[in-house]
Amino acid sequence: MENLKSLGEKAKVASKEIGIMDTCKKNKAIEEIAKFVVQHKDFIIKANEIDIENARNNSMKETLIDRLLLTEDRINSMAKAVMEIVALDDPVGEVDAMWKRPNGLEIGQKRVPLGVIGIIYEARPNVTLDAAALCLKSGNAVILRGGSEAINSNKAIVDIIRDALEKSGLPKDSVQLIQDTSRETTKEMMKMNEYIDVLIPRGGAGLIKAVKENSSVPVIETGTGNCHAYVDDSADFEMALNIIINAKCSRPSVCNALESILINENIAEKFVPVLCEKLRVNKVEIRGCEKVKAICTDVVSASEEDWAKEYLDYIVSVKIVNSIDEAIQHIDKYSTGHSETIITNNYQNAQRFLNEVNSAVVYVNASTRFTDGGEMGFGAEIGISTQKLHARGPMGLKQLTTIKYIVYGNGQIR
Repeated sequence: MENLKSLGEKAKVASKEIGIMDTCKKNKAIEEIAKFVVQHKDFIIKANEIDIENARNNSMKETLIDRLLLTEDRINSMAKAVMEIVALDDPVGEVDAMWKRPNGLEIGQKRVPLGVIGIIYEARPNVTLDAAALCLKSGNAVILRGGSEAINSNKAIVDIIRDALEKSGLPKDSVQLIQDTSRETTKEMMKMNEYIDVLIPRGGAGLIKAVKENSSVPVIETGTGNCHAYVDDSADFEMALNIIINAKCSRPSVCNALESILINENIAEKFVPVLCEKLRVNKVEIRGCEKVKAICTDVVSASEEDWAKEYLDYIVSVKIVNSIDEAIQHIDKYSTGHSETIITNNYQNAQRFLNEVNSAVVYVNASTRFTDGGEMGFGAEIGISTQKLHARGPMGLKQLTTIKYIVYGNGQIR
């Protein structure tokens, strides 16, 4: 078993150095990382090919293999996303507020790094690069534990990152990878309170549940995405179809993909047939309620489990509801709190949906696929938080910092 105590000790030392490093030096190191990744993309692709071959031999679903796959274009996009982080404002050292007390004390809130961040994630090797760059820019050291499916890709990427850090004069132990992907090592990581300040799980429901239940390190929960679209009776049909197909089909294996569609009964007879046809053309399996089945007889019957399912595949659940009230109630019951959208031309219903749906990101007339750090202007993201403490929604640089109070006095005593 890997010596996690040694990794933790190295990360702690590195975090002290990088936590007080100036923005210019951090930016130069991140630029070097992006340059190294592009220069060594063949090395990454060869490692990734081993992971892809292993995945196919293990009968992994093609939608999940897509999450694992690294191509030249994807690596160039990853490097571009890293360069976008360079352009973002550094939150470290910002003073959010300053006020003066009657006794003359001046009190402020100053942004500081979290320290050492542990990230447990699954078959998404791009997360390795995103997470490292975001943690470095926000002054944190990071210990990465990726899934066994992507271990060769992750090793290659982390080796390149560490070489770039060394060349840039930053401590290479600011970014470390746990190479033993066994459950025992992961459980040990969850107990590393002495070294890890925050643990972030990023993956499926099973992974997130396991980390929440077993970790004694504070956890920021990133969410599974049972994302909903509600098609209101005032919706523009063409807009609704475009949004639904984009949200479901553009990349079904990601957490911001659409999984459930709710349709107002006033438009069901006209809208459901065209929706079903559009979904079939895009090779999406439809699991519907009895009312949907009465309109489109070849639809698969939806079970209770389907309403709560994150498919991550070309499958969607469809339900006819009698009103926006029923739509909101359904979302409240089955949503994972990630992203929901309403398609409507009714201003009052749009506002009700925004106000009453209790998810991290709520849309009016837009695809749920925009729940993404880059799309929202944060640069690459560490994950989408569905909890309410500290961070919620896409987690960018600011969400990887905390505050400390700074107090200026001139001899005050109490």
